[in-house]
Amino acid sequence: MTTHSRRRPRDTNQLAYQIAQEATGQAPARVEPPDTRNPAAVALAALGASKGGHARAASLSPARRRAIAQKAVAARWGKRR
Repeated sequence: MTTHSRRRPRDTNQLAYQIAQEATGQAPARVEPPDTRNPAAVALAALGASKGGHARAASLSPARRRAIAQKAVAARWGKRR
């Protein structure tokens, strides 16, 4: 589910100890929390996500796509910093 690394201690001695443990393979194994999401909902979301952008692009006219792109450009580059 998540790929975040474990947070390391800020204390120099504890950090050195943890690095030595990890380097020698003596660090305790990380236990991933169980996935509590509904499998049916996950599958349905993946199905919709896989075809959503293609279906929207096919349904838009070239003029409408251009208008959307110009609005995005104005939002990104038009503001003063």
